[in-house]
Amino acid sequence: MNRNIEIKARIASVEALLPLAASVADEGPTLIQQDDSFFACAQGRLKLRQFADGRGELIFYQRADGAGPKTSFYQRSPTHTPDSLREVLTLAHGVVGRVQKQRTLFIAGRTRIHLDRVLGLGDFLELEVVLAPEESEADGVAEAHALMGKLGVEPGQLVQGAYLDLLAGR
Repeated sequence: MNRNIEIKARIASVEALLPLAASVADEGPTLIQQDDSFFACAQGRLKLRQFADGRGELIFYQRADGAGPKTSFYQRSPTHTPDSLREVLTLAHGVVGRVQKQRTLFIAGRTRIHLDRVLGLGDFLELEVVLAPEESEADGVAEAHALMGKLGVEPGQLVQGAYLDLLAGR
């Protein structure tokens, strides 16, 4: 399975962080509309992500729900029929929630910087530091902390759990 180090932080606004993200990025911004349906899953989380152009991807992931940098193990599978796949997964597992967001994506080296506007929650920053198979988690955590510093994100802004959890806790 693939691995990355992730952080999620509440931010004042996507617009305020755009210039800082652009200043550290090698690529971007790319605007992406995402509609994620989550399904019951005994271990980890299973979501179907649908994009505005009709493509989708099924994503399984496992990670702790702590507020600090954490390791995420994930596997993705693309689909060109997300609507029918959603129907099958709903029948088989049941939908436990849905998250809709507008994501602005930047790439800084091997790190994906997401500036997310989440329907019903507000604005967030996510960092995903992609790890090589032989690489230590400590390397990714150090990179996440360095980028947090460059982006002006304080430890008190970090949040636990997934957007799905935050929506459920409203």
